[in-house]
Amino acid sequence: MPNSTTTQTPPQQRAGASLSHGLKQRHLSMIALGGVIGAGLFVGSGAGIAAAGPSIVIAYAVSGLLVMLVMRMLGEMSAAYPSSGSFSAHAERAIGPWAGFAAGWSFWVLLCTAVGLEGIGAAHIVQGWLPGTPQWAWVALFMVIFCGANLAAVKNFGEFEFWFAALKVGAISLFLVLGVLAIAGVLPGTRSPGASNLTDFLPHGSEGLVIGLLASVFAYGGLETVTIAAAESPDPVKGVASAVRTAMWRIALFYIGSMAVIVTLVPWDAKAVVTDGPYVAALQRIGIPGADQLMNVVILVALLSAMNANIYGSSRIAYSLVERGQGPKVLAKVSGGVPRAAVLTSSVFGFVCVLLSYWRPNDVFPWLLNMIGAVILVVWIFIAVSQLLLRRRVEREAPQKLVVRMWAFPFLTWVALAGMAAIFALMAREPGTRVQLYSTGGMTLFLAAVGYAWQRARARR
Repeated sequence: MPNSTTTQTPPQQRAGASLSHGLKQRHLSMIALGGVIGAGLFVGSGAGIAAAGPSIVIAYAVSGLLVMLVMRMLGEMSAAYPSSGSFSAHAERAIGPWAGFAAGWSFWVLLCTAVGLEGIGAAHIVQGWLPGTPQWAWVALFMVIFCGANLAAVKNFGEFEFWFAALKVGAISLFLVLGVLAIAGVLPGTRSPGASNLTDFLPHGSEGLVIGLLASVFAYGGLETVTIAAAESPDPVKGVASAVRTAMWRIALFYIGSMAVIVTLVPWDAKAVVTDGPYVAALQRIGIPGADQLMNVVILVALLSAMNANIYGSSRIAYSLVERGQGPKVLAKVSGGVPRAAVLTSSVFGFVCVLLSYWRPNDVFPWLLNMIGAVILVVWIFIAVSQLLLRRRVEREAPQKLVVRMWAFPFLTWVALAGMAAIFALMAREPGTRVQLYSTGGMTLFLAAVGYAWQRARARR
């Protein structure tokens, strides 16, 4: 592969001024703070607890450490080379256009599909409050609201995320405070459970811990958004650096802390952990009235926040790819500082996924879900390999750009890659995740082949 394809500045970096810089520092700060609290934390953690028992805390700690390393690597590159293409642009710069193509378009498919899934989840909650109303209509309404907001101006995305994040952070902070008080035995009307719920730490042995680990890994999705959004702020380097430096305590507090509170308060094998959700079960255990509806509101906010963030993220990834010559040119058209064609295309793709859940629920829709099942791990591998290659180059050519540095480079980068390889191996062992691994692998190889063919065709012109 010619060196010129890996060392030149991607076109998106040069043309990035066409995007607006409407995101303020307060927007980025709250996106970084609230982005870590995804819908997966509230929705998917019950199954992990049921499988791993109290050892789910270890599972979240291990996967959390891996995510911290990934965020540090991504932060180092994004502070040195701010871009709305984030890891996709970094992969192109470090490895080659084919890598940026594969990483970017696979992530775009993941985000667009997630928009549809989150819309379905949000509509299901509202339908519970207003029975008899059609689910598809609520999904369509949410799509129109967030698509419209993102079409108008980037500051609308920022404002929605600011308030969504404030609500999520407030809710989970209150949950943690109440939980700690209950555990300490100082909350009126409650008795401290002590360590009685922690005695059976590994109820299903190592297999249960593995299932819990896999569940926890995929709950951390959404952390990449802040590195995409930073490119549309007046000071992207400051925004990325601040977000990355606070990632450790945010993950430790919100994810690991809340899991520790839940398994201490509620027996891991309580049916309510799965049927009602772990947060509802914990709040009911300490006597909070209407806990189920309170958590439904929080989960609804988390799902709507994820919808908004994924419409934004998918449109910017698509825009960046096209600006770098890796997609239909129409998606790069910018009006009013917004890539409106990319916003519309991403939203429409998301709504098509919703329609597929109704039209082809037994074949096409499950195939699509399996195809995106391990995309986040593929993206993390591209991030780690890109950082390994770019770090030496930046140290040699522009050391002043290393505002954020990966810890113990290159040792911890290799540790992270080994961790990702281990997760892939664990996925291959489990029947429930094996199909996802193979489907995602097939999509990634297909996109890499298309990207390489595109790269060779451009090189011959």
